[in-house]
Formats: sequence, C-alpha cells, structure tokens
Amino acid sequence: MNDIKTVCVYCASSTKIAPCYFEAARKLGETLAKAGIRIVNGAGNIGLMGELSDAALAAGGEVVGVIPHFMVEQGWCHTGLTEVIEVHDMHTRKQTMARLADAVIALPGGCGTLEELLEIITWKQLGLYLHPIVILNVKGYFDPLLAMFDRAIAENFMRTAHRQLWAVAKDIPTALHLIHTLPDTDPAVRKIAKI
Repeated sequence: MNDIKTVCVYCASSTKIAPCYFEAARKLGETLAKAGIRIVNGAGNIGLMGELSDAALAAGGEVVGVIPHFMVEQGWCHTGLTEVIEVHDMHTRKQTMARLADAVIALPGGCGTLEELLEIITWKQLGLYLHPIVILNVKGYFDPLLAMFDRAIAENFMRTAHRQLWAVAKDIPTALHLIHTLPDTDPAVRKIAKI
C-alpha cells in the first residue's frame, strides 16, 4: 500500500456542467478528507474545483491551492483554503502541484484539465513524475481521450507499455484503491520514451 498523504486533483472550473460532475467532485472531496488525505488543486473558487474544495473542507480535510498571481487579480482564488501558494505563471503552478502530490486524480474538465492531465502523463513517460495517475471517468467523459490513446498506440505514436502510465476508474472507491496500490514508476521508464 502506498503512503498517500497528498493527492493532486485536476478538474473543471466551469459552472455550467451537469450535476453528476458536481456530485462526483463533492464525493471525491469528502472521501479524500475522511481518509486523511490532503488535496492540492488549482485554488479555483467555482466549478468542480470549488465544489471539491468546499466538500473536503466541510469534512475536516485540508486543501492547498496553487494559483498564478494574474488569477488572484481576477478574483478566481478560493479564499477559504487551508493554504494558498501564489506563483508567477501557469508552468510553475503545475510544477508545484506535481511536486506536492503523492498521486494525481483527474476529474472531467476542459482544456486546462486536459492539458494538466496530458502533461503529467508526459512527465511520467519521461521519468519526471513517478506516482500514480488515475483518470476518474465520470459518465464516460474521458472515453474519447482513452480511444485517442488507443489509436496513438495502434499507430505507433506511443508504445503499448505506455498504458502503464495511467489507470482508469469508473468510481471513487476504485480511484482510491488505485492510488494506494499502483506502484510508483521506475525513473528508467524514460528509456522507452523514444520509439
């Protein structure tokens, strides 16, 4: 069993999405908090990020938000978090979130969430991030992305072994099981980054 103290959660900031996604964010926040697992996220105060943070805090959990200064100036920062780390740019934000995390869980989201997920998978492929990455596939949201990964492997843009870089969960109990049981990756994985 992995000693998971902090999980980075990538998720949407949209307020216009279906209630099932908000419910998933709320349940994930509560579940992580009750398990004594700290959350690190992008410090957003709306959408799934806000829902996740509010649920975790209400359940007695800790949430660390990492946010660039320009987003704070826009009023996008959640003001009730356990800790807010203000950074200069988006890249530093993502680096900091990854550095703090013993595992990553991705909830559905738009371009920002997808970019974060693909970047952390790339970092794992290169041996720069070694911990579990779990895609929480609420309502089959990530099915097209997973199909794209399959095509990339089938057409030799990626190796079959690269499937080991992420895991997919259909529900929160499975996601929690995976972050605790998936082994960390050997940094030597970068040897197969080149095809």
